[in-house]
Amino acid sequence: MALQDKEENQLIIADRMKDVLSSLGEDVNREGLIKTPMRVAKSLQFLTRGYEQDPEEILRAALFKEDYRQMVIVKDIDIFSMCEHHMLPFYGKAHVAYIPDGYITGLSKIARVVDVFARRLQVQERLTTQIKDCIQNTLNPMGVMVVIEAHHMCMQMRGVEKQHSTTTTSDFTGVFKNQQTRAEFISLIKG
Repeated sequence: MALQDKEENQLIIADRMKDVLSSLGEDVNREGLIKTPMRVAKSLQFLTRGYEQDPEEILRAALFKEDYRQMVIVKDIDIFSMCEHHMLPFYGKAHVAYIPDGYITGLSKIARVVDVFARRLQVQERLTTQIKDCIQNTLNPMGVMVVIEAHHMCMQMRGVEKQHSTTTTSDFTGVFKNQQTRAEFISLIKG
């Protein structure tokens, strides 16, 4: 997105945020709230910057021919996302594995792909699958597995108010359909 478009969108979001604050009964002209609409606009653009990035291009930027055919795991990747249903944060860890079939990618690129999809309005289930599909479609490995463990503020702050609940999702392709391969992955991320 061009800088001018980004700044124009900030002004639009900030203007709408003034309406939201007024609708909540707040005085948008009081000292503590004068700059809040623009802060929220900038924050939302930052928290959803994944829409502006191409995750497949990130992987292709560091694609290397390599005969390694064992499991590659990047675990404990911090995730911060926003629930699309309530626009409240969810956060936790992503664990990603793939078994190469001729090509590997830079390890940091796996974490960057996680960030690209997490920095969009999301549900954890879709986030899990998008990461898996991107790696599978771009690297064409023998298999991919993704596990995400997250805490959802929409469950902790409102609704059922369960502060210690964790949601775990997983998705996999290829050789990870074999229970023994999945079990190896789970033991390695838990160990």
